[in-house]
Amino acid sequence: MSSLSLSPERLTQTTAAVHSASLSRLKSIDALRGLVILFMLLDHVRETFYLHHQVADPMAVAHTPPEIFFSRVLAHLCAPVFVFLTGLAAFLYGARQGVDGRGSASSFLWKRGLFLVLLEVTVINFAWTFQFPPGKVFLQVIWAIGLSMLVLAALVWLPRRVLIVLGMALVAAHNLLDGVHFAPGHVLHVPWAVLHDRGWIEVSQTLRLRTSYPLLPWIGVIALGYAAGPWFLPDVDSATRRKRLLAWGTGLLACFVALRMLNIYGDKPWVEGDSMLMTMMSFVNITKYPPSLLFLALTLGIGLLLLRAFECRNNEAGWLAPLAVYGAAPMFFYVLHLYVLRFLYLGAEAAWGANQGGLFGFDAMWMVWLTTIVLAVALYPAVRAFADFKARQRSITWLKYL
Repeated sequence: MSSLSLSPERLTQTTAAVHSASLSRLKSIDALRGLVILFMLLDHVRETFYLHHQVADPMAVAHTPPEIFFSRVLAHLCAPVFVFLTGLAAFLYGARQGVDGRGSASSFLWKRGLFLVLLEVTVINFAWTFQFPPGKVFLQVIWAIGLSMLVLAALVWLPRRVLIVLGMALVAAHNLLDGVHFAPGHVLHVPWAVLHDRGWIEVSQTLRLRTSYPLLPWIGVIALGYAAGPWFLPDVDSATRRKRLLAWGTGLLACFVALRMLNIYGDKPWVEGDSMLMTMMSFVNITKYPPSLLFLALTLGIGLLLLRAFECRNNEAGWLAPLAVYGAAPMFFYVLHLYVLRFLYLGAEAAWGANQGGLFGFDAMWMVWLTTIVLAVALYPAVRAFADFKARQRSITWLKYL
């Protein structure tokens, strides 16, 4: 744990090194963010054009084809990696500001958190529903990241060891609260729906809020991301960073396997299936809303190992560069791809009608993958142009929020 600690004295000593290093993010961090952005694109293409094959949470293994199941499992990486890297980026932002790093990080987290919450309930919700005024508002991943940033704005003032313990406790122990529920009308129904119990909040007769991403475990993830920030300071050599990423990544995966084998805590039990494939699907069939301990152990473990792999290949693999482009402008890509998907769906529905019940949809999952690849290539020039503009215009404050 001590390797995660960073005293104010060390922060002061490393400020000069931070400023002398390139102000651009480490390519490995952006590349990992870019990779999960593409996984997110795949999932959102599925939710747009394959919605007639809906999946539950956790999925119903016996009724979910493997090609849908594993595409969804792949997309499970997105939110945990996004939130963890948000905390990490907040630490690095503060470290670049010098002795007032915590204050700068706290101020930035507060302002950007509010911005993301506002963005979720307006621009992003409209992209999903195309209804104005909205009858329903879905409070999803950007909402969760925004609120987590608001909480982290206060938590950064805690001693680092306390922050680590708090983050681990929220991730590991929140499943103890799974049986706690409050009925609509109860004074705790609304705060508990936001914190842990996914559900609907009735604002009025014409407006309902859906808390799709309960907040409590995500606070733990963003706190741990912030606590991992010292690993990426310039005075930590790459070999040491890789050892830490390997140790924590394999440790989390070992935790996942051990707890999953015991089948007593951390998620809904798995069962032996009629085939090895069905058994394996049940074993990795984990709960996202809210993210269970096993969900976070598996996804963050894989995420840290991917970050280590990208760190190893940072100066050798040319294919990391396109991924890093997506990762350098994540919010721009997020908003852009939602509206592109919405207009593509409306165009397809107008051209071919509702061919899957009341929806337009693809006939096979391979069409979802092909559409994802085509869109990733088609959107790349716009994302790269914005990322380059953002890199050149560092003095424009609002660009930091995208």
